[in-house]
Amino acid sequence: MDWNTCREKLDVRFVLAVIQATKLNAVREALEKIEVERLTVCDAQGFANEYGQTEHYRQQKYTTNLRRMIALEVVVNDDFLDRTIDTIVGVARTGAEGALGDGRIFILPAEETVQVVDGARGPGAV
Repeated sequence: MDWNTCREKLDVRFVLAVIQATKLNAVREALEKIEVERLTVCDAQGFANEYGQTEHYRQQKYTTNLRRMIALEVVVNDDFLDRTIDTIVGVARTGAEGALGDGRIFILPAEETVQVVDGARGPGAV
């Protein structure tokens, strides 16, 4: 399959979910239950509405403008997109109504997917 054939109809999405670090294991386990088993986890620091927290380190006060978060990168076929988003939102939300700092989810089209081990391309490489 060449690049142009693959590009015509690639129904794959790149999901970038920035969540609280304490929610990582619960989100990962929930995604595994819906058969989303491949993801990348990255440490991240976020700056948003909840900035300016006062922390203590070695009995010294300091104000931090960055909050530790986790960035999950997941590539899914379109038929898994809604359940992936619903699962992340449901598990990563703090309490019934959520709270500031629970995170964000970004959904981007994935133009090309290539599996390194055998060079497979397209949705089958996800």
